[in-house]
Amino acid sequence: MNSVDTTVTPATPPNSLRSHGLLRNVTNIGTNFVYQLGDLTLFTGQILKWSFRHKMRPGTLVSACFQIGVLSLPVIALTGLFIGMVLAVQSHFQFSQIGMENHMGAVINMTLVRELGPVLAATMLAGRVGSAMAAELGTMRVTEQIDALESMGINPVHHLVVPRVVAALLLIPTLTIMADFMGIFGGFAYSYLALDVDPHLYFQHSRDFVSGWDLLTGLIKSLFFGCTIAIVSCYHGFHCQVGAKGVGRAATSAFVISFVLILGVDLILGMGIDRLFLPMQTGGNFLL
Repeated sequence: MNSVDTTVTPATPPNSLRSHGLLRNVTNIGTNFVYQLGDLTLFTGQILKWSFRHKMRPGTLVSACFQIGVLSLPVIALTGLFIGMVLAVQSHFQFSQIGMENHMGAVINMTLVRELGPVLAATMLAGRVGSAMAAELGTMRVTEQIDALESMGINPVHHLVVPRVVAALLLIPTLTIMADFMGIFGGFAYSYLALDVDPHLYFQHSRDFVSGWDLLTGLIKSLFFGCTIAIVSCYHGFHCQVGAKGVGRAATSAFVISFVLILGVDLILGMGIDRLFLPMQTGGNFLL
């Protein structure tokens, strides 16, 4: 008579299942990140290749400059104005505790030209222009307009992406200067009209502490920010998924990733620029 195997196989503990599922999710996230990073690197290489290979059509570059630069001026100017006023309010609250209200100009202007001006201009550009570029290119991908360009022998990267990247590089320094100017004007106007700060001492301390190198540092950062916004937005537009939902995701991802990269690039540049170019700093007076 055959014996019956009554051995019971122990069930897998639920915690083990959870750990396997978590490990699988982390692995998938890491794999997708590496894949997208490599794909973005190849996409950037194509942009560089087509930037020097053929000349751009003047019409496409002018249109991109108008969309990126001219239409962004009101938003960036208004944002810079209010940021300068907010800095004046917060600085006066702190400086009034130690009787140094007349030194507010140095703090406000230094903060604007080195950090807040470039970062705010880039953030507004990512929200207004980056999302629009991703949505526009994503719609062209969904409606097969990009495929139609390829069938006609026109490289879509050269025709659609390169003008947008070049326009962003050319115009974001101008937008940064506009944000700096409006922020400085807003901070001074509020300090003089509402807080009764001496205007002579306000700008005197600005000359003592804010130099041309500080302004140049912000402009250098803005070039990296503009390039990051344009490349990331065009990449997500080109790799948009099918349907209206895919276009929305592309626009959202373009803004979120651009914003995160702006902060990361700002941190890296902030740590590296002063160390690399410290001998070039003259420390001379520069009235903003």
